[in-house]
Amino acid sequence: MNYDRILIRYGELALKGKNRDAFESALMRNVRLVLRDYPHIRISRVYGRMYVELNGADADSVLAALQRVFGISSVSPVVRTAQSEEAIKEAALQLVRAIQPTPRTFRVETRRADKRFPVTSMDISRRVGTHILRNIGGIKVDLHQPDIVVQIEIRAEGTFLSCLTLPGPGGLPVGSAGKVLLLLSGGIDSPVAGWMMMKRGVTLEAIHFHSYPFTSERSLEKVRDLAHKLTRWGGKIRLHVVPFTEIQTAIRDNCPEEYLITIMRRFMMRIAERVAAKTKALALATGESLGQVASQTLESMNTINSVVNIPILRPLIGMDKTEITEIARKIDTFDLSILPYEDCCTIFTPKNPVTRPKAEIAAHYEEKLDVESLVADAVQRTVVEPIIGEKREMAADLF
Repeated sequence: MNYDRILIRYGELALKGKNRDAFESALMRNVRLVLRDYPHIRISRVYGRMYVELNGADADSVLAALQRVFGISSVSPVVRTAQSEEAIKEAALQLVRAIQPTPRTFRVETRRADKRFPVTSMDISRRVGTHILRNIGGIKVDLHQPDIVVQIEIRAEGTFLSCLTLPGPGGLPVGSAGKVLLLLSGGIDSPVAGWMMMKRGVTLEAIHFHSYPFTSERSLEKVRDLAHKLTRWGGKIRLHVVPFTEIQTAIRDNCPEEYLITIMRRFMMRIAERVAAKTKALALATGESLGQVASQTLESMNTINSVVNIPILRPLIGMDKTEITEIARKIDTFDLSILPYEDCCTIFTPKNPVTRPKAEIAAHYEEKLDVESLVADAVQRTVVEPIIGEKREMAADLF
């Protein structure tokens, strides 16, 4: 079937009351951004719906792109027809005839948003269903588990029909909820945390702590590629690469082994807070899950949090590894995350890290370090990389 446009639905935005227009405008901008490579399409917005007029663009590729736009609850390729009963019947018949192989069962669902239309939703569904039964041999009505559902929307701006509805990612449009700085490692968890924050409408920036030569250029390239994966869901991401070697070496040489991870994470938070202030990010986000590793107990989190004043968001806090991995596979970051390139959190992992560290003890050990000088130097030497553009692939020799 040659669909001429795509209907975009959004659910949660409908609850935003007086702020609804701002959220819909943000969604409109994001739809335009994700479809920027289709010069001939036309995007329009009416109350409660958006439409993408294809003008020859491939419907499948446009649908795939829209399914990565947060704020969209579902999308349907549709045909528009005249607002008359006969035109609706004929358009529905042509839709069903175009499906191969011919479906054995169907049902009709009608939504009459324009109450000026003289026939009720139930009567339209019944009459269209009868028309299909009379003109397609062997097909039957099944109200419970049909092969296809003929969907009809009668609206003030037109009548639209479809036999296909695809789920969107839901959530809120990226850019509608402020900015967050994500602590992005090369593991499974932090990219998922970033994705979940974007789903709540935040603009995402990322910070990565790189300890060359303890960690290789390959590990940094892996993080860049993970950031690229996230751009498919939220547009451009700025990656802040922090030189962390001197800090890790100083911690290793001056602090007890069991407190290495705790003190290292406290330094990360201090640096991230200052970078967040520069970028006007309102919070930090991490991929921590309660109890998953030694540094993710409540006591550890409290000791680590105590060195900063900025809010720290942990969207994975109540999830287990299986749940996190399922999302990583869904957003296509899992295969990159499991590539065997170390990050700075793994190279100095102690055999017996403290699981219930005390803030006052960590602070005592830090007295041997010039904390302010180390943090200020790392922030000053941080490199900002814009992550934008086409999908990146890691070089073949990295696998």
